[in-house]
Amino acid sequence: MIAEIRSGAVVGIDGFGVTVEIDLATGLPSFTIVGLPNAAVRESRERVTAAIRNNGFKLPQKRITVNLAPADVRKEGAAFDLPIAIGILLASDQLKRAIPDGAVILGELALDGKLKPVKGVLPIALFARDQGYKTVIVPDTNTREAVAVRGIEVVPCQNLMEAVHVLQGGTPRQAVIPDQGEVPTVHELDYDQVFGQHIAKRALQVAAAGGHHVLMVGPPGSGKTMLARRISSILPPLDEEEALENAKIMSVAGELSRRGVSYDRHFRAPHHSASDAGLVGGGRRASPGEITFAHNGVLFLDELREFRRNVLEALRQPIEEGRIVISRAHACCSYPAKFQLIAAMNPCPCGYHGSPNHACRCSPLQVQRYLSKISGPLLDRVAIHIQVCAVDPREMEPGGHPRGLGSEELREGVLRSFMIQRVRYRGMEGIRRNADVPVSRLEEFCPMTERAEQLLSDAQRKLLFSARGRRNIIQVARTIADLEGSGLIEDTHIGEAVQYRIPRFLEG
Repeated sequence: MIAEIRSGAVVGIDGFGVTVEIDLATGLPSFTIVGLPNAAVRESRERVTAAIRNNGFKLPQKRITVNLAPADVRKEGAAFDLPIAIGILLASDQLKRAIPDGAVILGELALDGKLKPVKGVLPIALFARDQGYKTVIVPDTNTREAVAVRGIEVVPCQNLMEAVHVLQGGTPRQAVIPDQGEVPTVHELDYDQVFGQHIAKRALQVAAAGGHHVLMVGPPGSGKTMLARRISSILPPLDEEEALENAKIMSVAGELSRRGVSYDRHFRAPHHSASDAGLVGGGRRASPGEITFAHNGVLFLDELREFRRNVLEALRQPIEEGRIVISRAHACCSYPAKFQLIAAMNPCPCGYHGSPNHACRCSPLQVQRYLSKISGPLLDRVAIHIQVCAVDPREMEPGGHPRGLGSEELREGVLRSFMIQRVRYRGMEGIRRNADVPVSRLEEFCPMTERAEQLLSDAQRKLLFSARGRRNIIQVARTIADLEGSGLIEDTHIGEAVQYRIPRFLEG
């Protein structure tokens, strides 16, 4: 007898359907799985066999053949354990009720029949809903991510017996849907804790409001890392579409079951020893890297110059396109990678080049070699360059100068600008913030006064900005205008944006 069970798997971060076909034939007892299974799928034979026996069922003494269709796509993971077990019970007439066509079954079996969580439940549930399936049966621990998909019934099960009970017509246990109301995040790190650095705070507010890339350069102890790690406290929340995109990524990584869908933007800070595969993705399985986990969020590269050059150069294409395509012999996956780069570095080996307070011990040749690791094409993709100077000791004395704006005040401006951009780009495919505006639509979304256009032309002629640099200046100026509530880009907005564009650490 042949039984068919609907299940699913993941390629990249997208789900696809898998039909689990089970055939029982006379002959010497055997258990064969075909359909390009990996090691984890092949080992399901032992898990399924033990789970069936330990739950009072009989393993058929026949030739058991399991086919995972489509057969030309490699299958990974342990999510096929439960559908294989259900299919064997159905094919051997130990289940008397046919599996409804509108049900998708997922789950890893323990030897005693308990269901363990599996990766990729969210993208598979999204695929199932879009294909018209009505129900998805998942391990109880995956309920939190499955219920994030609206329009499909989620049936959580704790073990094989509960799944059998549901499929035989029993009343399924109600999935507990967590509160969908957004809980405001309390940030322990606040810009009110940073002494001085008023110019850097302003630049980071502009960057947070428009999604622009930032490079901070300054001597050791000037506060570059402090400033970068507090940017999460002023970032706008994710909208529902962005939150679901991030949730799919975390689901594939197996981290969504305990976190749930979050509306906070991710902040990823890999160590400078990271490999190119760890940063942009890759490896034998074409796994996602840090730039994908930072999608719709922030990728912070501290000590930028210490990263290997090939690792940094691998960032150029994802920064420009917002995605990364990883091709390997056994897999080709496309991952989203629209992240906001925040980088920090010293200006020279000793760290004090250009500092008014400390003498630099480096020769011009040493400084040049130190900075040459950061290529021109990569620098050209960074819209905002900030020179972070050491804090005046008087600012840190009790009763000294005011610390300036804190995260609450900075966030208010960011949220106002964010709402303006949301209205402006509503219905625009691939455009959510000012940094996403392509060259072809700059005139439409970034209108300027005549004085602003003249100032931009003069600046480009004197400072020799590239075409990409000009685009970045206009995008940043658009954000500055939004922060001030101006519909047109004024010359003052262009002037501020040009100041952010000049990499002063390269000057003698």
